[in-house]
Amino acid sequence: MLLDASSTITLSLPEASNGLLVKNLYLSCDPYMRSRMSNIQGSYIPSFTPGSPITGYGVAKVLDSGPPNFKKGDLFWGFTGWEEYSIINAPESLFKIEHTDVPLSYYTGILGMPGMTAYVGFYEICAPKKGEYVFVSAASGAVGQLVGQFAKLSGCYVVGSAGTKEKVELLKNKFGFDEAFNYKEEQDLDAALKRYFPDGIDIYFENVGGKMLEVVLLNMRLNGRISVCGMISQYNLEQSEGVRNLFCLVSKRLRMEGFIVFDRYHLYPKYMEMVLPLIKQGRICYVEDIAEGLESAPAALVGLFSGQNVGKQVVVVARE
Repeated sequence: MLLDASSTITLSLPEASNGLLVKNLYLSCDPYMRSRMSNIQGSYIPSFTPGSPITGYGVAKVLDSGPPNFKKGDLFWGFTGWEEYSIINAPESLFKIEHTDVPLSYYTGILGMPGMTAYVGFYEICAPKKGEYVFVSAASGAVGQLVGQFAKLSGCYVVGSAGTKEKVELLKNKFGFDEAFNYKEEQDLDAALKRYFPDGIDIYFENVGGKMLEVVLLNMRLNGRISVCGMISQYNLEQSEGVRNLFCLVSKRLRMEGFIVFDRYHLYPKYMEMVLPLIKQGRICYVEDIAEGLESAPAALVGLFSGQNVGKQVVVVARE
């Protein structure tokens, strides 16, 4: 199959292939990808293969298809390669894009894996009630910005933490958080949480781990719930930090539950029914940090771990 108008590249599927030949449009930079650079025993996802393109979530267009349920021109989101064109041999794991009246890049974020992560962790695990007190760490990121807005839609009081003044203002002025603070400017995180939650925290959406989790445990209310999405503060450490104050789980009758969003993708249609109208009605917003070109992808991924991104980090490979 001829792919390039200048006739310099010709690619095609192997004969009798059950895969897809695709053109990659948008790539998603996500914190979980750091763990795939190490050989971690018992991980829920395989490590990257040295010498091969890394893989991750993205949006792509089908150029040639073996299976009949995909055809040329179809758009989808799911796992693809960090390259201009990919052959995908497991198309059954992909999600066809049916709604193109929203930005396609949203399927790397609010309409893709991060959106589902926020939905599952907040609604399915934490089961919020109107009037509850919610704390979100890493709140301006791909998942956190949605959790805060879901909390407000549920009638909760929500506070977020972030790492810059710009992000704190974004949380309060664009995403509608009741309060937000820069954790880097707080000498005493326990005092900060007591300032914003004098009566304690009902729901904590955990994105950070380490010292943040230690302090939150002290400030949880009876029968509080902690949804563990990730622990970005630990990913670049040679040895993970221990967490103290775990007896609070007993004394405060807390429930802390980790989850992998892959296990809950059967809820995706239900999530789309909820979130698409909210986007179209302007009742929820989503901020993206766009990096242009495949060559910018490595720096964009590394930047996640120093907080360089503001909002969801997306790499644009091509715009159809």
